[in-house]
Amino acid sequence: MSPTVRQDAHGTTPDGRAVHAWTLEATGGLRATVLTLGASLAALTAPAPRASPGPVVLGLPSLSVRAGDHPYLGPVVGRYANRIAHGRFTLDGTEHRVPVNDRGHALHGGPDGFHRRVWRAAPTADGTGVELSLHSPHGDMGFPGALDLTATYRLAGPGTLAVDYRAVTDRPTVVNPTNHAYFNLAGHGTVHDHLLEVSADHYLPVTTEGIPYGPPEPVAGTPFDFGRPARLGGRIADGHPQVRAAGGLDHCWVLRAAEPGELRHAATLAEPSAGRRMEVWTTEPGVQVYTGNNLDGTLPGADGRPLPQHAGICLETQHLPDSPNRPEYPSTVLRPGRVFRSRTEFRFSTKN
Repeated sequence: MSPTVRQDAHGTTPDGRAVHAWTLEATGGLRATVLTLGASLAALTAPAPRASPGPVVLGLPSLSVRAGDHPYLGPVVGRYANRIAHGRFTLDGTEHRVPVNDRGHALHGGPDGFHRRVWRAAPTADGTGVELSLHSPHGDMGFPGALDLTATYRLAGPGTLAVDYRAVTDRPTVVNPTNHAYFNLAGHGTVHDHLLEVSADHYLPVTTEGIPYGPPEPVAGTPFDFGRPARLGGRIADGHPQVRAAGGLDHCWVLRAAEPGELRHAATLAEPSAGRRMEVWTTEPGVQVYTGNNLDGTLPGADGRPLPQHAGICLETQHLPDSPNRPEYPSTVLRPGRVFRSRTEFRFSTKN
């Protein structure tokens, strides 16, 4: 049976912008709700062998909360996900400045990034998802070039939610979008008992401000080695200076090489009590793993209960942080006449 796609009015933001919700549902219990505000994955329900179908991403209790300040619960972030050091980069000899919003650096496209925009939306031609589009003018948050970006969510097979990005520009720019959902495969509590596996032999150590300070380093012999599934709680509590400084994990893993445009395995997340398992496959070269270190119980979740520290884990498939200032990293430059494409799949199963 084909997935169903439904659009509903979702309310109005405090500044008067109408927001719609798009619900994608497939036989078997996978259901996603995507909001036009921020192209946000506001809710995701998945089946489980030892529990009823239930939520697997952190949500928010109201549209007014989502329209305010929160730690990026579910939106597409950009124009540049992750950090640009000091909000500055030089492209073709010209320096550009992005407003800083995180310890003196630009994070996720600056304070008025794509997460705050209301995107246009329409069903996909094949009826399996929703395509959201956004026009970002030249100079938007200091970035050069007018950018036209689409983010398409679709149910792409049994238990699979796929997110595709496509972008074009009218002059050289940098682009690096990602989805910023916080996953909790138990639906509540913390992710301490979740098991994580990451297909990477190297990661990027960072300064106390979250900026990479050198080339990738081997994960072997460190708490960043997830070559085999490991319990998150033990790694979050590790005494390694990089873990202590972040209050958990907030680092980019450099994924093993693949052909351009080829899907590669990035990570597998499993939760033993309910029996849910999620594989992340992507065309991107890196994945930022963030364990909700800055959640502190002051933000309510979708059910109104406070979200504690480590209530969710983000698996942000992307290019590497601060790439516009690091010519040795894979390039994030997009030029006129070229098309940026990226795909990430979240594959849910009930395997042990």
